[in-house]
Amino acid sequence: MKCELKSGAVVSGTVLKETNDYLLVDLGYDALRIPMDECNEIIRLKTTENSIVKTSQDLFSVQSAPSSGVLGDLVEGLGSAVVMIRTPVGLGSGFFIHQDGYVVTNDHVVAGERKISITQFSRSKDELLKINYDKVRIVATGGNLDLALLKIEDQPNDSFPFVSLGDSNKLRQGERVFAIGSPLGLERSVSEGIISLRNRIVQSRLHIQTTAEISPGNSGGPLFNYKGEVIGVNNMKVVSQGAEGLGFAIPVQTLKGFLRNRDAYAFDPRNPNAGFLYLSPPIDEPVTFSK
Repeated sequence: MKCELKSGAVVSGTVLKETNDYLLVDLGYDALRIPMDECNEIIRLKTTENSIVKTSQDLFSVQSAPSSGVLGDLVEGLGSAVVMIRTPVGLGSGFFIHQDGYVVTNDHVVAGERKISITQFSRSKDELLKINYDKVRIVATGGNLDLALLKIEDQPNDSFPFVSLGDSNKLRQGERVFAIGSPLGLERSVSEGIISLRNRIVQSRLHIQTTAEISPGNSGGPLFNYKGEVIGVNNMKVVSQGAEGLGFAIPVQTLKGFLRNRDAYAFDPRNPNAGFLYLSPPIDEPVTFSK
């Protein structure tokens, strides 16, 4: 957003809050409150063109200059890219990473299933719309990573909304995060928490430990930072008497490696249980451990 003031000065930044009386603008290091009656002209920039960078070799996108936002605005802007995934035996969550209908989820959400449906939630001016897609193909799946890539085949004329991926190696202990998903089928539920530890080994896999509530149905959904970037794929929680706030997500660096080497995880519908053993694909971005 650019705001031209009556004094002739121009203020550029991300709008954190807008009312009839004022604008609250994030300048990067501070927030500035601008009275509406001091603005001659407000120019709104298209964030999809200015802040999201997509490379030809990658199926996913990243933000070039992300800035922190307000939770309510982030949920409203990102919610339409989070979906509910149903199979004959259960449900889970997922999220679009590409405008052509590529969806990321957990492998255990779709493992052993061939009939998969995806529900997208899109908010119009007056109501929340549910759009169902029944022609869903499994593109790649990695049981050892518990990640899966799906593709909606019956794509509408319009492109799908999608989210950008962040960098889980830059997470800090105590950083605020939030999850969007469909726990127990309650679509578009939001839970908030912090990063308890960015690298926790659970069941021989690296996870992000978080206090954000992760319940059955959240599996495969995104864990966001307050810049609106996906920093993890919600995976599981610890269920034990007296245990609280023990949710776990697969780091987005692991997801990036899975997507870049998706040919190594290609799904064969003719022989899904083939007895071939593949070597682990190369890791483009090494995972760093905190001291």
